Amino acid sequence: MSFQVFGIPVSRGVAIGRAVLVASSRIDVAHYFVPQAQVEQEVRRMLHARDAAVSQLESLKDDITDDAPHELGALVDVHLLLLKDEDFSAAVAQWIRERHYNAEWALSAQLEVLARQFDEMEDDYLRERKADVEQVVGRVLSVLAGEVSAADAVAQRDFAGEDPLLLVAADISPADLIQFKRSVFCGFITDIGGKTSHTAIVARSMDIPAVVGTREASRLILQDDWVIVDGDAGAVIVNPSPIVLEEYRFRQRQSELERARLARLRFTPAVTLDGQKVELHANIEQPSDAAAAIDAGAVGVGLFRSEFLFMNRQGDLPSEDEQFEAYKAAVEGMKGLPVTIRTVDVGADKPLDRLSAAELRHEHVLNPAMGLRAIRWCLSEPTMFRQQLRAIYRASAFGKVKLLIPMVAHLNEVRATLEMTRRVKQQLLDAGIGHTDVQIGVMVEIPAAVVVLPLLLKHVDFISIGTNDLIQYTLAIDRADEAVAHLYDPWHPAVLQLLFQSIDLARRAGKDVSVCGEMAGDPAFTDLLVGMGLRSFSMHPTQIPAVKQRLLRADTQRLEPLVQEILKSEDPKEAADRLLGGYMQIAH
Repeated sequence: MSFQVFGIPVSRGVAIGRAVLVASSRIDVAHYFVPQAQVEQEVRRMLHARDAAVSQLESLKDDITDDAPHELGALVDVHLLLLKDEDFSAAVAQWIRERHYNAEWALSAQLEVLARQFDEMEDDYLRERKADVEQVVGRVLSVLAGEVSAADAVAQRDFAGEDPLLLVAADISPADLIQFKRSVFCGFITDIGGKTSHTAIVARSMDIPAVVGTREASRLILQDDWVIVDGDAGAVIVNPSPIVLEEYRFRQRQSELERARLARLRFTPAVTLDGQKVELHANIEQPSDAAAAIDAGAVGVGLFRSEFLFMNRQGDLPSEDEQFEAYKAAVEGMKGLPVTIRTVDVGADKPLDRLSAAELRHEHVLNPAMGLRAIRWCLSEPTMFRQQLRAIYRASAFGKVKLLIPMVAHLNEVRATLEMTRRVKQQLLDAGIGHTDVQIGVMVEIPAAVVVLPLLLKHVDFISIGTNDLIQYTLAIDRADEAVAHLYDPWHPAVLQLLFQSIDLARRAGKDVSVCGEMAGDPAFTDLLVGMGLRSFSMHPTQIPAVKQRLLRADTQRLEPLVQEILKSEDPKEAADRLLGGYMQIAH
C-alpha cells in the first residue's frame, strides 16, 4: 500500500531507493558496514558476545540463593532461552551476511523486527515480553561494547548492480552521519530534527536529498520498502505507484542536468555585474573534503569543523600529532588556498562519546545549547585546548591557516585564547618547531557578541557570522526541535538587523567578515547578503555553483538601497519577495 509522510526539507533533490532502517533511540549503537572479507569474522564476533552473555547469566543463576524470589530464577531462565534461541542468532547473522551490518547494528535491527511483532500481539502478558528481548539484546551489546570491532571504520561497500539505499531512522547523530558520508546511501529520513540541526547541515554536505522531522517515518516504513525522498517538498512517498515512480525519476534526471549545467561555472570568478569580487569558501568536516572544495571552485576553506576529529572514538580524544596530520592534510589538500580551522565546538547537538564535563551530556543538563560548549569547554579543558592550538600552529607551516573561535560572548574569552596562543607559539619556538603567524577570528553567533563587537574587533583579525546559532539564540528556538521549527525564521527583523550590524561594524573597522551559516549557501539570501555589503561567503561545496550563479547576476549598486528598504520593513520576507523579485526580473 502506498502512503505519504511529510516533514522538513533540509537537502534538495529527489532520491529513490529501498529503505534501510537504523535502530531507534531505544538502544544507541554504532552503525557501519562490514567489508565482505570480514563478514564471517563479524558473525563470530556476534556469536562470541552471545555466548559470553549466556555465561554471565548462568553464573548469575548459580549465585541465586534459596531464599531469593522464585520469579528471579524464572526471569533468568527466560533470558537464557532467548539467548540460546538459534532462530534469533540466525536472524542476526543474516543481517550481517546479507546487509553487511556490523554486529551491533544487526542486533538492534533484529530487535526492531521483534519489537514490532510484540507490539501487535493482543495478549497483554505476551506484549510485555518485549522488555525481555530488549534486556537480552542490551546484555549482548554490553559485551560487544568491550570489544574491538572487526572493522576499524566504515567500509566502502560495492553495491554495483544492487538497488540504491535510503537511510531511515528516528534520529542520526552527526558523528554517525560522518561515517555514512563515506558509505552508500542516496538519501535519508529521520523522525526528529530541524532545518538547521547539525545533522541536517552534514546531510547537505553529503549532497543527498533528506527530510527530517517526519515524527513517524521510522515506525511506518518497513525494511526494504521502496521509498521516494522529495527533498524539495519535504515529502516521503512509500511504495509509490508506477506512475508516481516514473514522474520522480524524470525529476531526478532534470535535477542531474541542472547540476551539470551549474558545474560549468565552478572555475568562473564570482564577480557581480558591477564588478564587485566575492569570495566563495567551503565548509568542510574532514581533511578529505578538501578535494570536493577544490572541485567546486572554492577559493579556500571558510570553516573546518574540527570537532568531527573528536567523534566516534569510544572516549579517546585525538592526540596533538593526530590532529596535526589532519590539519596538515586539509591545508595541503587546498593547494595554497587559505584554511580557517574552528577550534573544537562540542555540546548541544554535537556531544562527544566521553567528556570530562558531565554537563555536556544531554541527560545531565536541561539546555545543552546554553551549557558548557564550544570555547567555554575548550577553556575549561586547557590541556586539550593547548594540544589543538599546537597542532593548528604546526599545520600553519604548510600553508595559509586561520584560527576561528566559536560561541564567543565575552571579551575575556578572546583574551584567554590569545594568551594561550601566545604561550603555544613560544613553546613551538623554544622547541624549534616550524609555524607561522595565524590570523585569529571569532564567530558571531550570540546576540551579545554583536552588541560588544566594537570591543571584540579591536583584538581579532576577522569575524565569521554563524547564522544558524545566531538565529537560534536571537529567537530562543531550538534549531533541532521539529516542534518549534516553524518559528525558526531567518527573515525575522531582529535577525536581519543583527546581521547587517555585524557586517557594517566589521567593514567600518577594516576587518574581514564572512557568513558561514546556512544562509550563506541558500541562493534565496544571496542578494540580501551581498546588498548588506558581504563579500565573503562560506558554504558546503555542493552549494557553491548555485550561489555563484546568483552572484554573477547581482548588481550591488542597485541592491544596496533595496536592502535598506527591506531592513526597515515590518515584514522583511514580503518586502524581499516584492523588491528583490522585481529587481531580478529587470536584471534579466
